Amino acid sequence: MKNKLYYILFLLYVLMVVFILYINGVFTGNATSFSNLLINVGFLGVIGIMFVISAISFNRLNLFTEALEGACVAMEKDRKEKEGPLWDHYRARKKVFGNDVLDEAFLRYQKRMAGYQTRKGLTAVCDLEDYINEDLLDRVAMSHYNSAVSGTLTGLGILGTFLGLSMGLGSFDGNDIYTISDNVGPLLEGMKVAFHTSVYGIFFSLVFNFVYRSMMADAYGVLAEFLEMYREYVSPQVSTADENSKAMLIYQANMANSLKAMNDLLKGNALEQTQGVERIVNQFVSSMSQVLGAEFEKMGRILNYACKAQEQCSRDYRSMEETTRELQAVNRSMQRALEQLVDRQEQIVNNLKEQEKQLTATCNMLNDELSNQLYTYSQMRDTYEK
Repeated sequence: MKNKLYYILFLLYVLMVVFILYINGVFTGNATSFSNLLINVGFLGVIGIMFVISAISFNRLNLFTEALEGACVAMEKDRKEKEGPLWDHYRARKKVFGNDVLDEAFLRYQKRMAGYQTRKGLTAVCDLEDYINEDLLDRVAMSHYNSAVSGTLTGLGILGTFLGLSMGLGSFDGNDIYTISDNVGPLLEGMKVAFHTSVYGIFFSLVFNFVYRSMMADAYGVLAEFLEMYREYVSPQVSTADENSKAMLIYQANMANSLKAMNDLLKGNALEQTQGVERIVNQFVSSMSQVLGAEFEKMGRILNYACKAQEQCSRDYRSMEETTRELQAVNRSMQRALEQLVDRQEQIVNNLKEQEKQLTATCNMLNDELSNQLYTYSQMRDTYEK
């Protein structure tokens, strides 16, 4: 929805022009000072030109916010109608906003995201706020210009004050009480200019400042709502290298615990089986030797050999236990190495973030410096042309 608050500027401007023309006697035909009228008309003309330029920027700002609101509605609709991640539908879509500035910024965002695309998926993501942000909104709204309009209007009022006083005092010439009364009229005419320009300069400054800040606050709110909805509905989610490393560490730890439990179980079963077989063999040999004699003694020797084989099996299990322990040690070493790798990756990420902040600060500083130089150049050019 368009914010039409800036229309009030032109309504008040028309009323102020009519008021100034009226008090200068234009409508009644009683104009007493052509220079007074000329100065007021000149000042009001300059203010009108400034308001027209601001209105153009405010209209661009409205189109910008309307495009963001339309994108929010479209994302809400896509979320209800489409299945799967919405990023698959947006990563190659053209004219997402229907606004040239926003579409160009989103295209640059798509190209950067395409650089992260691999066969296995996205290796990383970047935030859309890096491209569609308050800085972009300020450029669309010509904040570098509109933020200076309020001060300029106040400055015009002060300039008119000094100009009117200079005119009045310049025409005042009296050496005695008889000639002073003849110069009071020109002095009052000059004071009129000073008073009128101060009044509408400060008045327009206050009104413009209120309108400008209100419109920018609404635009910032729409932008924040859009970015929040985009992150929730569209922004892709990927599994980072840190998450993969952590998942591998958890898998290694679970595998080591499972092997340890299995070895403990095998060790306990082997010892219990060996002891049980020995008891059975001894009892069996003792009983059968009394009954059957030598034949069962031979069988006893065979069973004793079986017990020895069982003991050998038990030793093999113990060897397997030692091997498993060595495997656990290797797994722990691998786990420590992976943890070190994760730490190094976190350090690299932190360094990259710090570098990004430094680059952003440097770019902002350069942008501000260039804007100031352009503004100074524009002022000098205007002064030269005048």
